[in-house]
Amino acid sequence: MNAPAPATAVATRPTVTPSQLTELLTAYIPARLPVLITGSPGIGKSDIVEQVAIATGHDLLISHPVVEDPTDSKGLPFPSDDGSTAKHLPFGDLELAMNSTKPLIWFLDDLGQASPAVQAAKMQLLLARRVGDHKLPPHVTFVAATNRRSDNAGVTGILDPVISRFATVVELQPTIRDWSEWASRNNVPPELIAFVRFRPDLLSVRKTTRDIENSPSPRSWGFVAKTMGVVPSALELVSFTGSVGEGAALELASFLQIYRQLASPDAILLNPETAAIPDQPAALYATCAALANYASESNFDRILTYTNRMIHEEHREFAALLVRDATKRTPALQNNHAFIRAQGGAIGDIIQGR
Repeated sequence: MNAPAPATAVATRPTVTPSQLTELLTAYIPARLPVLITGSPGIGKSDIVEQVAIATGHDLLISHPVVEDPTDSKGLPFPSDDGSTAKHLPFGDLELAMNSTKPLIWFLDDLGQASPAVQAAKMQLLLARRVGDHKLPPHVTFVAATNRRSDNAGVTGILDPVISRFATVVELQPTIRDWSEWASRNNVPPELIAFVRFRPDLLSVRKTTRDIENSPSPRSWGFVAKTMGVVPSALELVSFTGSVGEGAALELASFLQIYRQLASPDAILLNPETAAIPDQPAALYATCAALANYASESNFDRILTYTNRMIHEEHREFAALLVRDATKRTPALQNNHAFIRAQGGAIGDIIQGR
């Protein structure tokens, strides 16, 4: 009987959510450990690095190796006075890093699109932390990001010796929960938050053609958020299509028709004990997002009254979204007397996930 063939190892990268990546970088960067982040375009890699830089008290230096020459990492050769020798003089980002005096994250964005010669020039900086006679200060930490070969983003790969210079390599995958929390904190229109929750598969869609068009991603939904309320209603579909593609734009336009026909938050809070609670998921998402956006110290007790009714009508998931969004958007609501009292009942159960 023949022995079974050995299993073939399949190379995989650990995947992380945005919140996990934030936590990982917050641990690695103060320890001066370099990190390489991979993932599809427009999912927030650069934004997360910027947020961590602020949270950890680091300056941020962003370089784009795809437009660099190897001399950007080595410095320009400059002859001595007698012409017998030459040294490399740092300039540009290299000079800024060499002369920095405060903790610094040197972020190499889109590293996988850089030429092999530029990548090779980064190796000495990444491992030896020096170029010729010039040594990087100890407070400089490298973080790099790249799309994947399969993302149609011009990535030819990263040299193995360059990859091995990073303490860890992780792949970022966006999640609805992380995106929704970010959107709530950044005043994204509630109707857009409601739609993306209603259609979570549209948060990030891999582009399958080389046509000049956008596809849904956290970045492109961010552009939709900025244009909503700016473009005339007659041009909404054109604007949305240009941001996220025709299919997602048509679905968003249909969802907005439902959203705009719902009762206003004022009407609901005028009679929270009797106001109608929608049955359809799309309308529930829309109502919860609108109320969360409308929540304030003065009306939160009435919102919680309506939320309690949602729980009793078996809409616990939506009630949890409403309360979570409201307190994320306005953290002071967690100190509201009505909210504190409510934590002893059904609302407390959904907050704790019980």
